[in-house]
Amino acid sequence: MVEKGKTSGNKALMLALPVLVGVVLWFVPAPEGVEVQAWHLLAIFIATIVGIIAKPLPMVAVAIIGISVTALTGTLSVDKALGGFSNKTIWLIVMAFFVARGFIKTGLGSRIGYIFMRLLGKKTLGLSYGLIITDMILAPAIPSNTARGGGIIYPILRSVAEAYGSRPGDGTARKLGAFLIKTSFQTLIISSTMFLTAMAANPLSAKFAAEQGVEISWGLWALAASVPGLVSLLVIPLLLYKIYPPEIKETPQAVQLAKDKLAEMGKITTHELIMLGTFFMLIILWIFGGSFGVHSTTAALVGLAVLLISTVLNWQDVLDETGAWDTLIWFAALLMMASNLNSLGLIPWFGQMMGEMVGGTSWAVAFIILALAYFYIHYLFASNTAHISAMYAAFLAVAISVGAPPMLAALVLAFFGNLMSSMTHYGTGPAPVFFGAGYVEMGTWWKLGFLISVINIIIWLGIGGLWWKVLGLW
Repeated sequence: MVEKGKTSGNKALMLALPVLVGVVLWFVPAPEGVEVQAWHLLAIFIATIVGIIAKPLPMVAVAIIGISVTALTGTLSVDKALGGFSNKTIWLIVMAFFVARGFIKTGLGSRIGYIFMRLLGKKTLGLSYGLIITDMILAPAIPSNTARGGGIIYPILRSVAEAYGSRPGDGTARKLGAFLIKTSFQTLIISSTMFLTAMAANPLSAKFAAEQGVEISWGLWALAASVPGLVSLLVIPLLLYKIYPPEIKETPQAVQLAKDKLAEMGKITTHELIMLGTFFMLIILWIFGGSFGVHSTTAALVGLAVLLISTVLNWQDVLDETGAWDTLIWFAALLMMASNLNSLGLIPWFGQMMGEMVGGTSWAVAFIILALAYFYIHYLFASNTAHISAMYAAFLAVAISVGAPPMLAALVLAFFGNLMSSMTHYGTGPAPVFFGAGYVEMGTWWKLGFLISVINIIIWLGIGGLWWKVLGLW
């Protein structure tokens, strides 16, 4: 009874927190140069973000409340409050969720994983690269890194670890499981950075950038991320292999396990072939479709239509994909608020104010300070979405105001919107899945996470910066 009462009290406190924050901000006088309407919308927006972080209710419920308050108070008309639902960027990510379900339902995602395990799994390092390649192949079409990591990669690596007697809590974690857990999680973050459709909040960054005149297409995002992404995917497992090595270095049993699993799955099915063909069609349309008038969202709609017509998916599968419907609602709410904050002049005002604060230095120094601040403030966030929604547009506005090349600033902040979640056990959706397995202690998780964050920043700003110069992006 005491525990139940304590839990109820904590939940009530967490529910009261965003309400209190919103009410206080609402009645604080708007700063000079800021419209009252914009200030009131900021109060609702910040209260919504606090609610998402505190989690007194599911994120989608907090988002609906935010939309309701926006319309009820007359801060925005109901048409504008619901305007986010018509945004094509949102529907791109929703469609991609449905397509991703085909990979899991048909078993194609697991088959790809076992194929690479069979090819590369004789040694522990090779096994980790096999899991990495699997994730990277699936990343463009599966926007939920939680689904990729928790639904496909984690079950495979857990079965291998246990086959070698590596289990959490009994002193055997470092034999194999801890290394595979940490490596797979960190590289999942990197693969989520490499494609516009690899993480649910990536299109949010692209949309905010577009509102400030910077258009990032699917192909440009992938091209810009390709070189630093591949370098990070190569370097991070090697680094972990040196500083956090597994006790077992040879894993021939993994190859046999993969062979057994593939034999159990049998020959590739017709539905898997259709899923594979649809995947390649989507990649081609996402890269080249813009040159002949096919928007990325149109391509995703066509992909889903093919899967429905071929019965790879049925409508019940679409209805059961609750992550997609949740994403539609919270994405629409946050995008609506952030977009209107920009159109009402608050984001430009903030950018000008911050620009004056970091003025007096070169744009390069100012931008590096801004980028690092944007990155490491993620220690305060338990969600990429909340962080990007609250910070991306404002930091981009400041970066542009101090003279940073707009495309460079937009891309770096967009990429950092993924890489920053490598540090903690709560910073992104798949983190609790991998940390919750119990193979890696919290202190170790944080120390390795911080070290890898530094390495990623060096790779993406250093090698990435040179690559973007070659591409003419700055």
